[in-house]
Amino acid sequence: MEEIEVRELKKVKLENPVMIEGLPGVGNVGKLVAEHLIQELNAEKIVEIYSWHFPPQVLVNNDGTVRLCKNEVFAWKSKTKQQDLLIVSGDEQSVTNEGHYFITETLLDLAQKYKVSRIFTLGGYGIGQLVEKQSVLGAANEIRLVEEMKKYGVEFREEEPGGSIVGASGLLLGLGRLRGIPAMCLLGLTSGYLVDPKSAQAVLKVLCQALNLEIGMQALKDRAEEMEKVIERLKEMEKAQIPRHREEELGYIR
Repeated sequence: MEEIEVRELKKVKLENPVMIEGLPGVGNVGKLVAEHLIQELNAEKIVEIYSWHFPPQVLVNNDGTVRLCKNEVFAWKSKTKQQDLLIVSGDEQSVTNEGHYFITETLLDLAQKYKVSRIFTLGGYGIGQLVEKQSVLGAANEIRLVEEMKKYGVEFREEEPGGSIVGASGLLLGLGRLRGIPAMCLLGLTSGYLVDPKSAQAVLKVLCQALNLEIGMQALKDRAEEMEKVIERLKEMEKAQIPRHREEELGYIR
């Protein structure tokens, strides 16, 4: 097996496509959005990417067989005058620093091959506590994109997101700039503790506005409601573990 192995499953012709990256990360926000888009648009898988920079493991299928970890690229052709899409999803990100660069360069090679007009990278920004009000933070590799995304409610806060964006979501912006590809990152606020479909919903809404895309969100809404029930149960369990006298002390300082 090569260090990076790209398997082209099908050749497609795309018109002015936009690349959307949603690989696993904090709260799995980007991955949730990418998978939702793939399912709702019935996008077609055209590329599989394998690498020994992925975790040294195989994934077990429902039928008991196994497969290697991989990243995948899906294509969607618009039936109207909207731009076509290239959607990147996958099982894992690289476990090595070198691998992050190699895999990102591979994705940028594909972006240039299909002449993408811009790239959106998606992820979560963990704040270490439950999010009361959903927000989407942004970063871009061109100042004009910052001004453009502000129109859709994306927040560009000083010193956030945390001074840096790790992994493909950040490197696609930095390395994309060297290749002259406009790119921006959308990060949904999330606790960072759990898979967060509610944060994914917030990111998807902004993305759809920016791309003038109509996508059903019921599946994400359903998952968000299920996760809310899980969170409520966790809160109840946590409360039950606090001794009565300690609870009264906490009530004094609220």
